Amino acid sequence: MTPKEILALIREKEVRAVDLRFMDFPGLWQHFTIPAEALDENVFEEGVGFDGSSIRGWQAINESDMLVVPVPETAFLDPFCKERTLTMICNIQDPLTKEDYTRDPRNVARKAVNYMKSTGIADTAYFGPELEFFIFDEVRYDQDQHSGYYYIDSVEGAWNTGREEKPNLGYKLRYKEGYFPCPPSDAMHDLRTEMMLTMIECGLKIEAQHHEVATGGQGEIDMKYAPLVEMADNVLKYKYIIKNVAKKYGKTATFMPKPLFMDNGSGMHVHTSLWKDGKNLFAGSGYAGLSDQAMYAIGGLLRHAPALCAITNPTTNSYKRLVPGYEAPVNLAYSRRNRSASIRIPVYSPHWRAKRLEFRCPDGSCNPYLAFAAMLMAMLDGIKNKIKPGEPLDKDIYDLEPEELAKVPKTPGSLDEALRHLRQDHEFLLQGEVFTADVIDTWIWYKTEKEADAIRLRPHPYEFYLYYDI
Repeated sequence: MTPKEILALIREKEVRAVDLRFMDFPGLWQHFTIPAEALDENVFEEGVGFDGSSIRGWQAINESDMLVVPVPETAFLDPFCKERTLTMICNIQDPLTKEDYTRDPRNVARKAVNYMKSTGIADTAYFGPELEFFIFDEVRYDQDQHSGYYYIDSVEGAWNTGREEKPNLGYKLRYKEGYFPCPPSDAMHDLRTEMMLTMIECGLKIEAQHHEVATGGQGEIDMKYAPLVEMADNVLKYKYIIKNVAKKYGKTATFMPKPLFMDNGSGMHVHTSLWKDGKNLFAGSGYAGLSDQAMYAIGGLLRHAPALCAITNPTTNSYKRLVPGYEAPVNLAYSRRNRSASIRIPVYSPHWRAKRLEFRCPDGSCNPYLAFAAMLMAMLDGIKNKIKPGEPLDKDIYDLEPEELAKVPKTPGSLDEALRHLRQDHEFLLQGEVFTADVIDTWIWYKTEKEADAIRLRPHPYEFYLYYDI
């Protein structure tokens, strides 16, 4: 859509407010709202001012003024606002230079695409993330100087088989048995369907919705693949819709990777392929129908995976998911079918258009602009430097001898470890000034001080069980 078409839509739909949204550095949507009559064509050129010093990881207080510049093609009618509201995603600019802001995640993603085109390797990078999430009935948590706890509940949780519900009908999903059961065991079917239909109304292309493996309301709604920046925009719409439909029915949704102990966590398996002149560059005649370029892209992803995890798995909780035994992709290897490998080559369709890689490490706590951009940069580095990925891991992991399994590289065991890898291995991200040094430095500082150190310094409730009587 053009600015003129946006203004016409506002008149046609009798829109009363315009919501302007952008992504903060760690990965949450931020917004403010202007009256519809305040939007004119100049706003699309000149932007609207706001205080950048109040956004996490952004400007200092003495240089706080920033601009949001709405992107007309991202517009959609918000299905949750009481008054008719048009929402647009925005780019961030410096008000003095009018340059795009280096720490605006959407700017990083746009630069990654432009860099890809400048190399001549490809002109389109398609991404298709599969976001998993939980829908709970209640969540409570607190932490202070002398206490700390969390409490989660779900009507279909396996732990509630004996709860007095007047009546308890007994349809609770057993641990790790949530994949594809029909209602009434799948208590979230109608809710996910409303989420799916709301997404379609907001312009997202949806392929399917279903319950996921874990008990307690784990679900997944699959979007059709799209170019990198568009898909990152779509992830934000997706998460917004999931959370607000859940809230509408008095429930709460989370993309936290591992909210439940001893059951599957929530990942964001990312399907990706590179194209040029309408041709899928990953289709070929090699292993699993892949091209040499696809194999080099796998090599780049595997070589840089420990550093990538600091961006694609950016929370301390992420590493409670990346553990053996829960279909988690902890092995830095590739395979055509093995789901414990970090890269899988789907074999559902042999058609050349469908040939792609599935990077299984990421989770929904990531900033999608930064995660997709970092993945693209790793693949381009692999292709440019012809990095070979080694042999595939097609054996059952659980049948491997300990000595053989020990030779397979693993994902980092903690956010601290992933950040250490990022400190040592980020040159590939700096190519074309896609990720600038201040972005990398700020990311490492923020994640270390605000999250990793903050968790490390606090007593854990289970420590009292283990150590109180020492």
